[in-house]
Amino acid sequence: MGTQRNGFSKRETFILSVDVGTTSIRCHVYDKSAGIRGSCSAKVSLLYPQPGWVEIEPEDLWKGFLTVVKGAVQDAGLQMCQMESLGISTQRATFMTWDRNTGKPFHNFITWQDLRAAELARSWNESCTMKTVHGVMKTLHFLTRQKRFLAASLVVFTAQHASLRLVWALKNIPQLRQAVEDGSCYFGTIDTWLLYKLTKGLVHATDYSNASATAIFDSYQMCWSGFICSLLSIPLSILPRVQNTSHKFGTCDPSIFGVPIPIMSVMADQQAAMFGECCFDIGDVKITMGTGTFMDLNTGNKPHTSVAGLYPLVGWKIGADVVYLAEELFSDVRETEAIASSVEDSDGVYFVPSFSGLQAPLNDPKACASFMGLKPSTTKRHLVRAILESIAFRNKQLFEVMLRETRIPITKIRADGGVCTNNFIMQLTADLLGRKIERPSHFDMSCLGAAFVAGLGTGYWRNQEELKKLLSTDQHFLPRRSKAGWDKGCPYRGVLQSWERALQRSMHWYSQP
Repeated sequence: MGTQRNGFSKRETFILSVDVGTTSIRCHVYDKSAGIRGSCSAKVSLLYPQPGWVEIEPEDLWKGFLTVVKGAVQDAGLQMCQMESLGISTQRATFMTWDRNTGKPFHNFITWQDLRAAELARSWNESCTMKTVHGVMKTLHFLTRQKRFLAASLVVFTAQHASLRLVWALKNIPQLRQAVEDGSCYFGTIDTWLLYKLTKGLVHATDYSNASATAIFDSYQMCWSGFICSLLSIPLSILPRVQNTSHKFGTCDPSIFGVPIPIMSVMADQQAAMFGECCFDIGDVKITMGTGTFMDLNTGNKPHTSVAGLYPLVGWKIGADVVYLAEELFSDVRETEAIASSVEDSDGVYFVPSFSGLQAPLNDPKACASFMGLKPSTTKRHLVRAILESIAFRNKQLFEVMLRETRIPITKIRADGGVCTNNFIMQLTADLLGRKIERPSHFDMSCLGAAFVAGLGTGYWRNQEELKKLLSTDQHFLPRRSKAGWDKGCPYRGVLQSWERALQRSMHWYSQP
């Protein structure tokens, strides 16, 4: 896949795809070969009104969206009438509420990084109500052996969940409460807001991949969870209609881009990246290393019930076919490989990347980020190497959880995101996992995934097999078979064990609420 500008007919049509990420909005125009004909990007401005609060101003986001769409088409030297369809990929669990009649927001977007509901999550998790719920669900699972009851018995709320941030908004924003009482309130994640704006208020919808990431959705029943909504007093009436990932959601109002472009896919970013990587088969794994690192495993047509904290998500629903993913997220830090490679090891220094607590398999929201093992001989190069090693170590730890929990044979591993350009991290991850890892030539896989789904919906591409043939690989990272200190295929096992001890030391650091 590459950028081409010349030699195409004006009669050709193209797929327009936009990805609204955590820090930027990007738009690409794709041709039949999945080559990029034009691109444009804009920065997402994050607001920090209070410590721990992270917001996005809705109008700024909308203006940025319009700017990148128009800019990408202009960059390609094309016209809007040549855009066959539009696909949209968005960051997940970032939401807003607004007046359904006027479109006026009641507050800014509250992002997935926002921590204002942290105390609310702690209170709920320690409540008698949750203990009772867990007990009842365990009993129901014992009697019925239905996995959805096992999943419910293990539910723990976090600030990352849109559910509790919505509860916070309902409690603290008077005009929002009034709108709920009046029946004039809409709730939506970024995709829902964009659909509403693009169709001039005609569409209030989302897709299954975005809905499943809100912690308000029942991935087993494939509908909004009446139980969660009842438990948290969230009115079902404000929630959008859930549609297939490949679906004609509506058309852009002609006043916006000059022509009525069909909106043929709406998709959550990590699921879109999974689709863009063509991880269509059970056992396919995608590792996205960017603002956060996400590891996703294709578990087929059934949601995976985890006892270690892997989150079951709907990957996509196309027609009657549903694909589920098991996912885990952790935060990381970017640095250059040259500094890390300039020293043989980290000199006994270990970094714990728990900026928002530790996720699976430790699941400790009170863990702290930390360096351990600092000494007079420690240099900046050792610190950088420790940071980069921690990313690969975390990949290894999470991979082991996935293998143990799902018992699904891994068929292939593909990596994307800005951090995957770091060869040091990629090679060390391949060494630790003992598996080949493929790195694509094109890193913006969320945009590509949304484009693929939109193109399939209009017949621009015929099927998933055709998409696989369009995918290109920049480099394969093979595990090195012989190296001093390796034990049973695992590089410097003692170093990994020491890092795991550092994780344990960092846990329960923030003991006070």
